Amino acid sequence: MDPIKVDFSNKGKSAQKEIVIPPENAGLKIVIGLVLTVITAFVAYYIMLPALNPKDTTLYMYLGVVAASYVVFQALLSKALSKPEYTPYVKRRAIVPGICIGILVAVALVGYIVGSQFFRAKAYSKIIDVRTDSNFSKEIPEEDASSFSAIPRLDEDSASQIAARALGDLGEMGYVSQFTVYSENTQINYKGTPVRVAPLQYASIIKWFFNTKEGFPGYVIIDMANESAEFKTLENKIRYSPAEHFNKLLKRHLRFDYPTYLFADATFEIDDEGNPYWICARLDNTIGLFGGTDVIGAVVVKADSSDGESKYYTVEEFKSDPELQWIDRVFDSDLIVQQYDYYGRYRNGFWNSILGQKNVINTTSGYNYIAKDDDVWMYTGVTSVTADQSIIGFVLVNQRTKEAVYYNVTGGTEASAQSAAEGRVKDLGYTATFPLLLNIGGEPTYFLSLKDVSSGSSIVQQYALINVKQYNNNKMGANGRDLSECLSIYKKALESTGIKVDINPEDVIDVANKDNTDEPGGETDTTTPAETTEEGTVTGKVAEIREAVKGGETYYYIKLDSSDAYYVISATKAEEAVILNKGDSVTIKAGGSGKIINADSLKIN
Repeated sequence: MDPIKVDFSNKGKSAQKEIVIPPENAGLKIVIGLVLTVITAFVAYYIMLPALNPKDTTLYMYLGVVAASYVVFQALLSKALSKPEYTPYVKRRAIVPGICIGILVAVALVGYIVGSQFFRAKAYSKIIDVRTDSNFSKEIPEEDASSFSAIPRLDEDSASQIAARALGDLGEMGYVSQFTVYSENTQINYKGTPVRVAPLQYASIIKWFFNTKEGFPGYVIIDMANESAEFKTLENKIRYSPAEHFNKLLKRHLRFDYPTYLFADATFEIDDEGNPYWICARLDNTIGLFGGTDVIGAVVVKADSSDGESKYYTVEEFKSDPELQWIDRVFDSDLIVQQYDYYGRYRNGFWNSILGQKNVINTTSGYNYIAKDDDVWMYTGVTSVTADQSIIGFVLVNQRTKEAVYYNVTGGTEASAQSAAEGRVKDLGYTATFPLLLNIGGEPTYFLSLKDVSSGSSIVQQYALINVKQYNNNKMGANGRDLSECLSIYKKALESTGIKVDINPEDVIDVANKDNTDEPGGETDTTTPAETTEEGTVTGKVAEIREAVKGGETYYYIKLDSSDAYYVISATKAEEAVILNKGDSVTIKAGGSGKIINADSLKIN
């Protein structure tokens, strides 16, 4: 008799566990699962909006969700969670989706590796072409009285706060509390003036429900030099926006019209006639599948078109077509900074960026914009990787064409200039804005606004000029309550070192502090100027008071609640003007009429 063989290896158990027991109506459940998966695919596509492009990471996540949903539906339909005997069946149904997910992960991983900076450092350094044979004093226009008067004085935060005040006009249109200003605004050149334009968004989802049928009634335009804002009403309302929902969401509208395009965040601009558009940059990953992101064109969407009319243009068309030169922003600032950092980090290879770090440079933290050749140029400081408070130059990049120019200028970083400017008004506790780069007398100079943020209003109180090269020399900086005063002090500082400045501070018009109600693209103020009484006196409460320095003397411009005019008087003629506050009752003796009247005396009642 043959011996009895007993298997103590447990090899048979694993085979026994994999016995597949299909649930009742398994074929029907497969069909139902497939139908639910297709529905999931449509819903997920509507929400995730992936580009049908292998270079879009969202596409891989989307396909993974769809594949996984089929397995989930089979598990639910077979009740495998409550009946473990059906688990092997669900595992078998998950084989194909699992293989699909594995392929997606493998493709994404390989795509990432072949486009990694480790292997393609040189390619990354060549994404942006930088011209270095430049001269700051010759290529950056030197400021004159008119250009200095039009300097942008507001940062994005202050511009947003001023924009919010312009929404008061909506009350007269029956839109009380229905809209707020969109969280982002765009700086552009509009009719030769630096402005920011801000679209609207709904104040809440409920207010969206009641207003979405008509759309947004207009947008806000903020004059950066005038420190004023105006709400522009549109005849045709804005229908498509990042603040909309469902099919009117701009991103969804673009995806349905351009299913294979990769898009950056849309920016809001207006043309020379004030018509609103969305500029939607088209991206391409130029290295591997996911690396070397660059702009290859843009879709221009007419914001006030009822059907979302749009047209695609290549980057070359933006460079050469004169009809497109009103567009200021095709290349996003953060993308430009990223590309320049690649250039500065990897131009001598990957290992040099980590070990030797010879000639390795990067941008400073932050950027601003200057107007040049009727275009908006983003600029930022450039510093070596080992530097702390100093820069070795600046890079300016045209946001429409990506033309990049490096200027070799040594000095302090923008953060150093902010600290220097705040130090000049330490007792007042003002906060400096990110500086603007100017050419004054051939000297690279930081211009900063000093804001009082203690009240939460971010009101600009003073201005500062800090010499880039001698940022740590207190004598080579200036601050003042208006542009003329600030420039006068800075000019004297430069001339004391032998630098000639061909600009007269007295010719600088402080457009932010004058009685000028002309808004960008708006109508001229036609209010009737006030006249003094026959006795030559006027009495009232101070509604507004402003200051200006002329010839080294301070003048006060006083507007009363009883008059439309500004009464101007010097401190030497009326010392009481120095201690005058808003709301004080005063009697002013003056003669004549007009918007600005010279006063002979002032008395606080």
